[in-house]
Amino acid sequence: MKKLLYLCILLAGVSSVQAQQVNTGTDYRTALGVKLYPGALSVKHFIGKGRAVEGLGYLSTDGFRLAGLYELHFPISGAEGLQWYVGGGGHVGVWSDSWKNRYPNRESGVAIGVDGILGLDYKIKGAPLNLSFDWQPSFNIIGYNYFEGGWGGLAIRYTF
Repeated sequence: MKKLLYLCILLAGVSSVQAQQVNTGTDYRTALGVKLYPGALSVKHFIGKGRAVEGLGYLSTDGFRLAGLYELHFPISGAEGLQWYVGGGGHVGVWSDSWKNRYPNRESGVAIGVDGILGLDYKIKGAPLNLSFDWQPSFNIIGYNYFEGGWGGLAIRYTF
């Protein structure tokens, strides 16, 4: 019985070490925080080596917008913790009456479309912080059709 207990403890230890050695291309697996401009809650989670998904929730007096992105991360040699990334995804939003009043030629307050993303991601060594700076152009397909080049910004996230 003692041998079985020791074997279980050994296997648990090996599993723990292997789990910590999963190389996602960063020093973190998940990060939660805010993105400044235009202002969003952000969660990023690595699903494999150099592959992450990011969810963004924007809320303003004009309405709300949710975006989901798939990102490919690539390390920048000679700059520990720094990566560049590229990817894409989509968004859905609903805009308020004040937004519709400012833009009376737009058909509805619903916005559904596709997004791209291009940016830099930095994990601060020795601190549970991640910074990223990106550009998130989008094209609205349902609702008023238009290109929007003003999404993106600086994200500050707690990592775990």
